[in-house]
Amino acid sequence: MSEAETRGASQRLHEQLEAIVELLRRQKLVEQVAHSQHGPHQDLVDSLVHRRNQAVLQQHLEALHPADIAYILEALPRDDRLAVWQLVKAERDGEILLEVSDAVRESLIADMDQGEILAAVEPLDADELADLVEDLPTEVLPELMASLDAEQRERVQSALSWQEDQLGAVMDFEMVTIREEVSLEAVLRYLRRFEELPPQTDKLFVVNQGNLLTGVLPLHWLLVNPPEKMVSAVMAPDVNTFHPGDDVYEVAQAFERYDLVTAPVVDEGGRLIGRVTIDAIVDVIREKGESEALNRGGLREEEDIFASVWASVRNRWSWLAINLVTAFVASRVIGLFEGSIQKLVALAALMPIVAGIGGNSGNQTITMIVRALALGQITPASAQRLWRKELGVALFNGLVWGGVIGIVAYLLYRNVALGLVMTAAMTLNLLLAAFAGVGIPILMTRYGRDPAMGSSVMITAMTDSGGFFIFLGLATLFLM
Repeated sequence: MSEAETRGASQRLHEQLEAIVELLRRQKLVEQVAHSQHGPHQDLVDSLVHRRNQAVLQQHLEALHPADIAYILEALPRDDRLAVWQLVKAERDGEILLEVSDAVRESLIADMDQGEILAAVEPLDADELADLVEDLPTEVLPELMASLDAEQRERVQSALSWQEDQLGAVMDFEMVTIREEVSLEAVLRYLRRFEELPPQTDKLFVVNQGNLLTGVLPLHWLLVNPPEKMVSAVMAPDVNTFHPGDDVYEVAQAFERYDLVTAPVVDEGGRLIGRVTIDAIVDVIREKGESEALNRGGLREEEDIFASVWASVRNRWSWLAINLVTAFVASRVIGLFEGSIQKLVALAALMPIVAGIGGNSGNQTITMIVRALALGQITPASAQRLWRKELGVALFNGLVWGGVIGIVAYLLYRNVALGLVMTAAMTLNLLLAAFAGVGIPILMTRYGRDPAMGSSVMITAMTDSGGFFIFLGLATLFLM
C-alpha cells in the first residue's frame, strides 16, 4: 500500500469515527427534545424516536469492518462505547473482541452476560479462542470448553500451553495439506471441494502418511504447471519451518527477512501441527512496538484512554514514584552547590541546557540499543565495540555542540572560563549518556528484564543528576 493510500485509509477511518460521534450526538439531542414534550402518548413517541435513531446507527455500523468498529470503540468514552457495542450484531462480537485492545476488551466483556459471551466466542477458531480465554470470566470457561468438540478443545488447550512470547501461542490450525504422490489435477479437484480456503493461504503443505512435513506447494506453482505432473516433482522440499517453542519475535524477523506470508509449524519429530500467518506476525510486531513504547515511558500496561481515574493512577504510579526519587536526588545535587549558584547566577540559567542535551542524547542511544537487542544484533563480543563507538560519537558531539554553547555562554556573560566549563560539562555529560545508554539495556537483558522497561526514565535521571553534578562541580573548581 502506497503512502497516499495509507493516508486515504486513515482519513476514511477518521471520517467514520466522526460520523458515529455525530450520530450519537444527534441521538442524544433528539431524544432529549422528544422527552421534554408532554402528551398522552409520550412513552410511545420516545420509544419510536429511540428505535429510529438506533436503526440509523446500526445501519452505519453494519457497513464497517470489525477492525474499524474496534478502532471506533477504543476512541469513544465509556458510555458511548457501550451504547455502540449494544448495537453491534451478536455474530460479529467475537471478531471485534479480537481486534480491540486488552483494556477496552475488558470493559466490553464486563458489559456482557454469560449467554452473550458464549454466543460471541463459540464461532471463533481455536487459536482465536486461546487469545480471548484469559480475558473471559472464569464462570464462563467450563461451559465454553464443554461446547467445543474434542479436536477444538485439544487445540485450545495446546495454544494455552505456550507462553505469550512463544510461537505456539499464535499458531493457526486451519490449513490445507496434500500428499506428494498425487497429481496436480487431483489437488485442484480436492481444492474445489472447499467453500473457501483458510485466510492467507499462499501455499499447500505436503505431508506423508505419518503427517511428516515433506515440502510445500505454492499456489502459483500449482496453477502454472501441467496438471498431469506429480506434487513430488513440483513441490519445494526446502522450506522455512518453525517450532511452537520458538521465540515469536525471532519468527517475526524471519518473516520480514524472507518475505513470508505463511510458514509451517512442526513438532520435534517433524510432524506438521499448525502454521503461522502474516496477519498474526503483524499483530505481534505491532504489540511489541506498543509495549516497548509504553515501557520506555514507565507505563506498566496498556491503558484505556477513557479508563477511570483510579485505573490510570494504578497503571502509572510505580515509575512516577521512582521518578520522584530521582528528581529529589537531582535537587540534592543542586543543593550541594547553592553557594556557587549564589555567587554566579548564570549557572542557574545554563545548567538545564547541560542536563537536557544529555538526556536527549541518552534517549537516542538507548532507543537504538533497545532496537538492536530486539533484532538480536548485539552479542557479548560486540557490546564493547558498541560502547567504544557510542563514546566516540558522544565525544565528537560534545566537543562540537559543547563548543557552540560555550561560545554562546561567553557572548552572553563575557566570561571565557564559563564558556570552557560549559563545553567541558556538555562533553562529559554526553559521554555519561552514551555509557548509560548502552549499559542500561544490556544489563537489563542480561538479568532477564525487558530492556525498554523504564529506560527513558532511568537515562533521564542519570543525565539530570550527572549533568548538574558535572557542570556545577566544574564551575565550583574553576570559577569560584
